[in-house]
Amino acid sequence: MTTILITHPAFLNHDTGEGHPERPDRMRAIDKFLSDASFAKLDRRLAPLRDDDLDFVALAHRQDYVQGLKRFAETVKEGQHHIDGDTVVSPGSWEAARRAVGAGLDAVDHVVSGAAANAFCQVRPPGHHAESNLAMGFCLFNNIAVAAHYARAKHGVERVAVVDFDVHHGNGTQEIFWSNKNLFYGSTHQMPLFPGTGALQETGAGNIFNAPLRAGDGRYHFEEAFRDRILAPLHNFAPDLIMISAGFDAHQRDPLGGLELVEEDFRWATEAVAEVARRHANGRLVSILEGGYDLRGLAQSVAVHVSALMQAGS
Repeated sequence: MTTILITHPAFLNHDTGEGHPERPDRMRAIDKFLSDASFAKLDRRLAPLRDDDLDFVALAHRQDYVQGLKRFAETVKEGQHHIDGDTVVSPGSWEAARRAVGAGLDAVDHVVSGAAANAFCQVRPPGHHAESNLAMGFCLFNNIAVAAHYARAKHGVERVAVVDFDVHHGNGTQEIFWSNKNLFYGSTHQMPLFPGTGALQETGAGNIFNAPLRAGDGRYHFEEAFRDRILAPLHNFAPDLIMISAGFDAHQRDPLGGLELVEEDFRWATEAVAEVARRHANGRLVSILEGGYDLRGLAQSVAVHVSALMQAGS
């Protein structure tokens, strides 16, 4: 079976302005690495713009938030308009945000149906900071939370797990999952760091598992935290579908984080999660891009991540 890569040129049109770390060049850098012959077997698909996407967005976000963001985005005719100091909307942002959601929905359709072994969604804007009624941290819609709810509503998937190894805690995913015992959220992240959430004692309905790390932590501390705080409860949860919030800003080159991970650490984490998927979820695994702001570190890390997904699906 194949690994699906879902992306779209429209992601280049989400214009965050000069000097913004979450910039279109992130897509171009990844494209360059994934054009290598070793990725020729990827099933490459365009992220769809679905007529029903906002109905599914409303499973994770409040309806008034969805409609308010739509109205705001549609008023932006030129330049950049800031929702907050970090989060930007430009004329191309609304289509990009909808296609980022559409990529996740499409990935779930193919993976849950058995048409693909697993999938990587190369999208922007990222999503894991977006709360049910709040855009923040470069994020407009919480792409992975929407996809998780969609898997349950559309396909009847009972238990969905999200594993997040972005350097920043996914406060939005945690908030959206907080009280639902059928939704698992596990995160390794640096603390203290934006957004300030992700402490050990934040446990939701017993379904939230945080593994905070400190600046300077590298492979040893990351693997220890990942095994003990993420993988162990993930096995106990026995998910029917696993999703990865694949942020690569824990890379030692990244300007927005202080962890000391390298590409092979992301390969190890991907393989570990894929093994849990193999044991409990018939291998069903969907990964959605989050952060990663050093272009070389990002692209090289995505390459090993996708390579590990391809190996897991072969």
